[in-house]
Amino acid sequence: MTDQSDQPEQIPQVEPPKSRRTPIVIAIAAVVVIAAVVGIYSVTGSDDAAADRTTVTLGTVGASDPFWNTYVEEAAKEGIDLEIRDFADYAQPNPALAEGEIDINQFQHLVYLAEHNVASGDDLAPIGATATYPLGLYSSKVDSVDDIAEGDTVVVPDDDSNQARGLLVLQAAGLITLEGGGDAFSTIADIDESASKVNVRAIKADLTPTSLPDVAAAIINNDFVEKAGLRFEDAIAKDDPADPKALPYVNIFAVRAEDRDNPTYRKLVEIFQNSQAVKDGVQEVNGGTAQFEQTPVETLQKSLDDTEADARAAR
Repeated sequence: MTDQSDQPEQIPQVEPPKSRRTPIVIAIAAVVVIAAVVGIYSVTGSDDAAADRTTVTLGTVGASDPFWNTYVEEAAKEGIDLEIRDFADYAQPNPALAEGEIDINQFQHLVYLAEHNVASGDDLAPIGATATYPLGLYSSKVDSVDDIAEGDTVVVPDDDSNQARGLLVLQAAGLITLEGGGDAFSTIADIDESASKVNVRAIKADLTPTSLPDVAAAIINNDFVEKAGLRFEDAIAKDDPADPKALPYVNIFAVRAEDRDNPTYRKLVEIFQNSQAVKDGVQEVNGGTAQFEQTPVETLQKSLDDTEADARAAR
């Protein structure tokens, strides 16, 4: 519609200069049409690009670690908009995954997942491996396991999974013997005292570093090593990722069972395993101790099944 205020005065002797106005009107109209076409193309192109991208929510504990930002950037290059949801403690990400609040999580090893599935009745499953973080034995009194004397006291964390793992470290170091060879659910009660060199006590994990002045050595969770002013390389013994008994301690990506074959989630595993920038960031946070793994999913699932069976037997 044309605004009447723009119409020229009706003066009979003078006609509007049509030869000048018409090209201007046509040009303006052409610009408007071109702009409209460009606008439509731009929006359509944007929608197509958005349609090619996938949004995934991943849960973890400790999302403030810098390598997570790198991981998000690497995922974006592959068309995955990754949203990281940080949880305050380890008890939260698995229930959130089971209930559909997140799509995938990455914070735990197979032993922890097995304990969760058995206790909750969930069937969360591993979709890929990340790394094994060796658990170390530290001392402020001796420089070698060989210097620990007969009858000395060694402490381990009192939580179930780390206590068992700590006992396996002590056994591999020749300090104790576990009845039946031990497994991921061994406790102090499973120590064959007559065949062991040291006495073992279990205390809270966050107290193991402060116990060093009073004991010969202590198993210290990786989370507390640097906080206690220690260095990972100071460990006088640690578990070997190549040991079959260490397989249940490989850290994993977990999903709901029905999502095992989801190509986007599997792509996230590949990005983690193959991005040097991500792995460099992980090593920076963990003092270079991470042993990166590409364990086949079938092997992970078999280990989970076996570990769940051990967990049920331990109950």
